[in-house]
Amino acid sequence: MSSFGLFLVQIFRVVSYGKDLNMSVFKRGKKLLNIITTTLVVIAVVLAILLVGVRLVGLQPYTVMSGSMEPTYHTGSLIYVKEVEPEEVEVGQAITFVLNEELVVATHRVIEIDEENQHFYTKGDANASPDGSPVHFENLIGVPVFSIPYLGYLANYIQNPPGTYVAISAGAVLLLLIFLPELLNAWKKDEPEQTYPEKQKPTA
Repeated sequence: MSSFGLFLVQIFRVVSYGKDLNMSVFKRGKKLLNIITTTLVVIAVVLAILLVGVRLVGLQPYTVMSGSMEPTYHTGSLIYVKEVEPEEVEVGQAITFVLNEELVVATHRVIEIDEENQHFYTKGDANASPDGSPVHFENLIGVPVFSIPYLGYLANYIQNPPGTYVAISAGAVLLLLIFLPELLNAWKKDEPEQTYPEKQKPTA
C-alpha cells in the first residue's frame, strides 16, 4: 500500500476513535446532568414542603423580621405556627398574633393573661419592657412549634418581586433540565449514522 493509502487508514482510525470518544463524553455529560437535576429537584421539593406543604398539616410559616425575640427566634428565621384556642395558651408561652390594624404579625412571649377581659400581656425576650398594648384573644393566630434559621430570608425574597420572578425562572430552568436528557436521547436517535469504509489489510 502506498504512503497515501496508509495515511488514509490512519485518518479513518482517528475519526472512528473520535466517534467513540464523543459517545463516551455524551454519556458522562448525561450522567452528570442527571445528578445535578436530581439534586435540584430534591432541593426544590424540600423547599416547597417547608414553604407551602406545611400548610396541609395545619402550620403557618412566618418570617421573623426583627430581633425582639432573640435568642429564641433569630432575625431571618422562619417560624411555623400552629393554631390554638386562647384558653390553651399559658403564661411563658410565645404566641403569634396580629399586632395592629395594618395586620402586622408579631411573635412575643405571654407574661400575663387577663381572662376576664380576654387579653394577653406580652413582651419580647430581647426587649427591656413589656409591650405597650395588650393582645386581644381575637387577634391570636397561634403558637410557634419550631423554627428554621435563615429560611425566612428566602421565603420573604420569593414572595415579593423581583424574587417571585427569579423563582418562576428557576422553576422553568429546572423543568428544562428534567426533560433535557430525553431531548438529547431523541436528538441522538434522529442523528444519521455515519459509515466508514472497511479497513483494508496492507498488501506487500
